[in-house]
Amino acid sequence: MAAVSYRQQALEESWDAIVIGSGMGGLTAAALLARHGGKRVLVLERHYAAGGYTHTFRRPGYEWDVGVHYIGQVADPRSPVRAAFDHLTGGRLQWSPMPEVYDRVLLGANSYDFVRGTARFKERLRKYFPREERAIDAYFRAVRSAVRWSAPYFAEKAIPARAAQVLGGLLRAPYLRWAGRTTGEVLRGLTRDEELIGVLTGQWGDYGLPPGESSFTAHANIAEHYFEGGFYPVGGAGRIAPSIAPAIEERGGRIVVGAEVAAIRIAGGRATGVRMVDGREFTAPVVVSNAGAAATFERLLPPETPGIGGMLAALRRLPASMAYLTLYIGARGAARELGLSGTNLWIHPSRDHDANVARFARDPEAPFPLVFLSFPSAKDPEFETRYPGRSTVEAVAPVPYDWFQRWEETRWKRRGADYESFKERLAERLRAEAERYAPGLRGRIEHAELSTPLSARHFMNYSRGEAYGLAATPARFRERLLRAQTPVPGLYLAGQDVALAGVTGALFGGAVAASAVLGRNLMSVLTRPAKP
Repeated sequence: MAAVSYRQQALEESWDAIVIGSGMGGLTAAALLARHGGKRVLVLERHYAAGGYTHTFRRPGYEWDVGVHYIGQVADPRSPVRAAFDHLTGGRLQWSPMPEVYDRVLLGANSYDFVRGTARFKERLRKYFPREERAIDAYFRAVRSAVRWSAPYFAEKAIPARAAQVLGGLLRAPYLRWAGRTTGEVLRGLTRDEELIGVLTGQWGDYGLPPGESSFTAHANIAEHYFEGGFYPVGGAGRIAPSIAPAIEERGGRIVVGAEVAAIRIAGGRATGVRMVDGREFTAPVVVSNAGAAATFERLLPPETPGIGGMLAALRRLPASMAYLTLYIGARGAARELGLSGTNLWIHPSRDHDANVARFARDPEAPFPLVFLSFPSAKDPEFETRYPGRSTVEAVAPVPYDWFQRWEETRWKRRGADYESFKERLAERLRAEAERYAPGLRGRIEHAELSTPLSARHFMNYSRGEAYGLAATPARFRERLLRAQTPVPGLYLAGQDVALAGVTGALFGGAVAASAVLGRNLMSVLTRPAKP
């Protein structure tokens, strides 16, 4: 059945659990609660499409993903990430490998290839930087150490609060030794070669902060995630949510779109359900919010809710992650004809990512601190069948939300001439970057549509248009209150804010939430490879 429209669906009032938001974290939590807890779960999505940042959208003749540009660690069915996707989807989701060079990092005029395979990537770095062999080896050891200690850290987020008070310090300490330092601090402790540091952090857009601000663990988890290459869902990112839906529906659950939650109901000091914007109410003894910690506590809970003062104070201390522009480009001609490959391009004006970000924040006419070019039509082997003779490109760049704040109370597609003019200038600059680095696009572009941070605010309900929830700073990982269990009995958090940025981060954030609800370690079940 997959997702149904809220207005067209007759829904029962009472459920075993309600999940707010159908992003990767919400779908994972719902599927695990259904499969391993036997619960009838109602998933409520305010957007017209399920999937959050995994959904796709279409224009005549074209289709784009909005957040899934590549996934790592899915080649081997025995890997935890692949096992998790197979468990959630029943093996229905298939993966296509990207080229051997899955990412290409450009620092000014210099180009560096990220090749598939840890040993081969390490050797490539040694060729680029022959005097830095010791630093490169130390870097890979640091990444492995940070990732290894992530398991007990995130397990602490699922155990009961009393147990966390006793064991939490021991479970968190090894991870926090890495998480408490910025990426820049750790790398400058390994090498003085700023070009090498610029290369190693060239994917910083995957976790939304440059090296001077990001926690090293945010960097390490993303970097290690792609060491064995990048992969793309066969049929596009839009296959992810429908592949998970049967696990929810086979236990009597529903995924409902166009269903906006106005508030979480509180009775007797605990969460008892939700109230919709149309006044309708649904009840459940368990409410899981995948709407983000800030939206949950600042907008969905009544301000007089007992026990939330500490969380509100913590959220005021933690900034949102970075916002982005995305230019969605559609062009005549198949990917091969236009010379487009599946390799992502990370284009930076220089190796100093922090300085690039700061300069752009001061001056909108300065070079983009990063332009990420993704070619989904070249990654999906089925795209040519669905859209013969067409290609798609996505050009992504980080941008300060403050530039758009004066239009935040305007309506989508009705934001005024000043907004459209500003948006058009940014779109033209991104288009020029795409045509510069993918020259086959010149004269072939039929469609170019820009989304701004206000688009993310409108569709994803992130108040500052952020892509990755709370910013991945050292302070964010030290915050004890960012757990699946909240101070409100019956209310749980899922998604990126509980775990890490990105699709797989949100997935494991959903697993942590479901584990907390059911009082059992579902992570071990989720990541256990299926028997052949």
